Amino acid sequence: MSAPAQPNVLPDGTEAVDDVHPVVEQVQEVLHTANSTLNGLADAAGLTPKVEASPYGMVAAALGVGYVLGGGLFTPTTLRLVRLGMKLASIPAVRDRLLDVAESAVDGVLKNAETAPEDT
Repeated sequence: MSAPAQPNVLPDGTEAVDDVHPVVEQVQEVLHTANSTLNGLADAAGLTPKVEASPYGMVAAALGVGYVLGGGLFTPTTLRLVRLGMKLASIPAVRDRLLDVAESAVDGVLKNAETAPEDT
């Protein structure tokens, strides 16, 4: 006859834990403490009202801070974003200058049309 299998030993030889409730309770307690700490820090920094007022803005700010702290500041991607931002920022100035040139050209044509003698 073979020896009966031990109930607390798994087939791979490790011991099975009979009662996982103490471990689960400890994990829940740690998570609750961490959550309370983070909420306290957010309240102390005044972030809670800002998040409630502008959640998407705060997510964007968090992404930006994470990008900078993660070392993304001196990367080719940042250089491309800066170039794109400069191009987009220059659009209103270029548009205004082009409109001024077009307005001057139209004014010149109208002035010439008024001063030219009519051939009738």
